Order: sequence, then structure tokens, then C-alpha cells
Amino acid sequence: MCGIAGFVNRDGDPADRGVLARMTSTLAHRGPDGDGLHLDGPVGLGHRRLSIIDVEGGAQPMSNEDGSVWVTFNGEIYNDPELRAGLLSKGHTFRTGCDTESLVHLYEDHGADFPRVLNGMFALAIWDAPRRRLILARDRMGQKPLYYAETPAGSLVFGSEPKALLAHPGVSRQLDPRGLARYLFYEYLPGPHSIWAGMKKLPPAHVLVWEEGRATVARYWDSPAPAGDAPPFEETAEQFWDDFRSAVGRHRRSDVPLGVFLSGGVDSSSVAAALAELEPARNIRTFSIGFEDPSFDESEHARAVARHLGTDHHERTFSPGSVMELLPEVAGWLDEPFGDASVLPTHLLSRFAREGVTVALGGDGADELLAGYPTFRAERASGMFRRLPRAARSLAGAAVGRLPVNHANMSLDFKLKQFLRGASEPTALAHQRWLGSFSGAEIGAILLDSGGLDVEAEHLARADSLAAGSDPLTRSLRLYQDTYLPDDILTKVDRASMACGLEVRAPFLDAGLVDEIQRLPASYKYGKGQTKRLLKRAAARRLPASILARPKKGFGIPVARWLRGPLAPLMDSMLAPDRLARQGLFRPEEVARRVGEHKAGVRDHRKPLWTLLMFQLWYDRWLV
Repeated sequence: MCGIAGFVNRDGDPADRGVLARMTSTLAHRGPDGDGLHLDGPVGLGHRRLSIIDVEGGAQPMSNEDGSVWVTFNGEIYNDPELRAGLLSKGHTFRTGCDTESLVHLYEDHGADFPRVLNGMFALAIWDAPRRRLILARDRMGQKPLYYAETPAGSLVFGSEPKALLAHPGVSRQLDPRGLARYLFYEYLPGPHSIWAGMKKLPPAHVLVWEEGRATVARYWDSPAPAGDAPPFEETAEQFWDDFRSAVGRHRRSDVPLGVFLSGGVDSSSVAAALAELEPARNIRTFSIGFEDPSFDESEHARAVARHLGTDHHERTFSPGSVMELLPEVAGWLDEPFGDASVLPTHLLSRFAREGVTVALGGDGADELLAGYPTFRAERASGMFRRLPRAARSLAGAAVGRLPVNHANMSLDFKLKQFLRGASEPTALAHQRWLGSFSGAEIGAILLDSGGLDVEAEHLARADSLAAGSDPLTRSLRLYQDTYLPDDILTKVDRASMACGLEVRAPFLDAGLVDEIQRLPASYKYGKGQTKRLLKRAAARRLPASILARPKKGFGIPVARWLRGPLAPLMDSMLAPDRLARQGLFRPEEVARRVGEHKAGVRDHRKPLWTLLMFQLWYDRWLV
């Protein structure tokens, strides 16, 4: 795992080594093991390396045999052994054992279309010197980040994180008001948008080609539609496990120590179980963390899985103070505002695991591919709710509104009130209301300038463009795969792990496995009232029944309580009316109302207040 940065000048001016070095140095946390620069006329390619494969010989940027094609690459290519064998048979020669070297040869054979043959997580840039062409590409599901911007002078600038681009003198450090509206709606920035004016994310499964001073962006892969027929469910479950185990096998390739994140949920437990079928369980290092608040602590379940499988398990319990101490640090390495509070425990887990390993396998992607979130149950329930007479819906809303506020993790009143926020809306909007902090109307009430953006209309248009003609569940899953997975879940894991130089891999997002899952009928994913039906059936003989029966529980922290307790002084300071008035972005009276209601215990505003607090911490670090 690494960090990449670079630029190409439109007017042909020689690349400035000092600028490239400054851009690359901002990514040192992503690649603590080495750095490299390559300059060729107008282009500069920078690299920071975390050594995983061919530790001694994999330095980047790297070229082909004659130095005509160069690459800077962040990621892992899981089908590299097969690709390398094919390239060798065609006469290509290799100087290293690193998967990076295959990329330049694949480009020589396939041109800009080469990413379609890759099974991996990656963000990369290739410079074709004879054609004076720059290629940017990002993996199918968006596991690795890649930002780019075109400067007023016509240069193209790119990097793994916004901070690398901001080190280039042609990139503006200006807040985009439309980006702020999107952040309030999603709690993150959905691609291709960013919080920075003029800066974009290259979408997953896309290639950007810069040639003759002009950039074009095109998709190289699209998710297959569900097949018209499928083998019987039981047969499919067995085949799925065989394929999943093979994917885990591909993801365990490493020349440095490897472990497994183990939360005690079905997804990470399945990764550990599959790995235990490939190597002795006693050799598998599993890592989990716990919290002193029992409603947020899952360490007991992780221990149960580790005992069942016989892994070498490592666990650490954290206090509220150790989590809150991270807040200033998080604002530094999150160079876009990010409102998912689970980034904090994810970083603590990454930092803990990094003490023993350099690579970790995780369970990310299963929920978005196999319908694992409670929102998919809520989607079914909302259909029934919308069929109720209006009077009955009003009575239900009034009854839920009278429930006393309970600040425990996923308490009944929180779930019911959150459900009602979206239950009467179109399905795509309902899901976002359940996940997010602010509705479109609430953004209008709290934000002084949204740049003229109707964020809910934009969201619905985006949803309408995905999986047209498919069944409702497939369309909902595609929306999660298009927004929540790459820009919340995978962004969180990438930033939280890269901040301490740990590589995290997601076997559920293996390219072959994803294609297989996408072709399955919707009823195999959510059926008979069961989320992740296929995975739970496949894992039934391999994991304790208590793990399979557990309700979904997010990897969270007690935000609601902390905002009334130890975090209240920070919230009061960051969201103070006079501060907000000087800042000129939010209506102070609307923010003050939410702060007062939450502190008094009459309303639970944990999500919007946390989203605002994280924005203010980010703002102070990057814009003040």
C-alpha cells in the first residue's frame, strides 16, 4: 500500500522537482518505507512506498524495459501471478517480483483498456513517454482513492489524497458550497465530487486519459445484472463458500506479516474461518478492540469466534479518553470532512494491529453486496408503512415521538425515529434519510449557501441511473455500491489504516467474487426475512450459531452520550453562535437549537451534531 502524486503540464514546461517532492511528502504516512520521483519533460510522477511484495526490489516509479512507459501505483493486484505468466509467454521480461511491473507490460499490450483485466485494489498513473499520454485508473469498487484537478494553466494534477494536490501551486484551496451541502446530506463526499472547488475524485471502475492537453474519463467495467436463473440455493451457498475461500487465498499473498480484523460479526468471522481452511488456525493472528461502554463493546463475540476457530487472538480495550484524544489528529489526516464516527475505532484497531502485522484482511463489502444492513429490512417495512392510512401514520409518528430519549447504541427509540425520517419517502431517498444526518429541507434551514444545489433531487437522479429495470433490492444495493461503499466505508478504512501505515484488504470485493454475487437472484441475498442470507447459510457449519444469529451492530462509539458529557465543552466551543456568525456558513440559531435540545435530553441530535462538529474540526485544520 502506498501513496501516489504527480502532474503533467499542458504547455510543455518542464516539471518542477520541488513541487513534486512537496506533493509526494504529504503522503509519507501512506508509504513510510521509501519514496521516489520520476520527471520527464512536462510530467512528474511521485511515490511513497509501504513495502508488501518484493520488499527489496519493488521501488517506484517503475518503468518497462526501455524506459518508455512509467507507472506510480497504490494497491495490490491479486491475479498478478496469472498475469505475469501470460506476459512472460509473450516475451516481456521482468526485473522484480513486484506486481507493479506487470502494469507497464499490460499497458504495452492493451493500451488504456488494461485495467479491465486486473483483479485488485488500485489507484495508478501511467506515463507513456512516446505518446506524451498520462493514464489514471482506479479499481472497480473504489478501494483505493484517486483525486485530480485541472489548473487554470491547463495542467492536470493528481494524488491519493487532496492534501497532495493542495501542495501544487495551481490548485485552489477553496471550499465548494455545493460540496458542503452534499457533506451534510451524506456525512461524506460522494464521488466524483469533493469539498474542494475544482477538485474531483476519479470514480471507481474509470480511466482518465490525458492527451494533447485534454482529459477524457470513461468507465471500463460495469456490474453484471442478476442472471435469469441460478442453481438451487443450497448448491449456490456451497459454491459461494468455495469461491470466497479462493478469494481469501488470493488476498493473503504477502511478503510481510498478515492478520485479520475480527469484530465478531458474520463478515469478518467468515474471513477468519475461510483463512483457517487454508492454513493452520494457530498461525492466524486476529485483532479486535473493545470499549468500556457495554452497548458498544463487541469484544466478547470476537473472542468467541477466535476460540471456535483456534486463532492467535489479540485484544485491547479502550477508554473514552483514548478515543477522544484522536479528534485533533483525525482532522489532520482527513483532508475532507467525514461524519462517520466509526473512523475513530477503525483507526484504533488499525494502530493496534500495526504493532504486529503490516497487512490485515477485513470484512468490508459484504453488507453492500449481500444486503446486510438493517436498512434493507426497513425498506420492506416502509412499503407496508406507506400503505397505511395517513391518520394511522400520523398516530404512529406521534407515539414514537413520545418515546423517551435513550442514548445507547442503536436503542429502540433511535431506530424507530430514524425509520420514520425516511419511511414515507421514495426508496432511494428513504435509505439516505436512514443513513444520513440532514434532509434536504434541514440543509436549507441550517446552511446559508448551498450553491443552488437541490441535493435530494441530485441523489434521486443518481439512483435512477443505476441498474435500470432491475428488481428493487438490486437497485438499492447498486446505490450503496455507488455511494456509501466507496465514499464512506472504503474511504474510512483507507484513511484510518493508512494513517498508521497498515494495508487493509477486502476479500469480499475480489473481482471474480463480486461478479458472481451480482449475478445471483435478490432472494439469495435478502430472503425469508434474513439479511445476508447466502453468506449465513454458507458459514453455518463453520461459525458458532450465536454469531450467525446476532443482529447487525455498527462499529461505533457513544457519540450521543459524549456530546452531553466529555465532548460537550468542545461542541459548545466549535458550534458557538458567535463563531458560526463569523464563519458565515451556518445559521447560528438553528445550530443552537439542536445543541440545546440534545444537551437537555429532549431530542437525540447525535448524528447532525457530530457531522457539524467534524466539519468544524476539519475547517480549522484546512481552511483557517
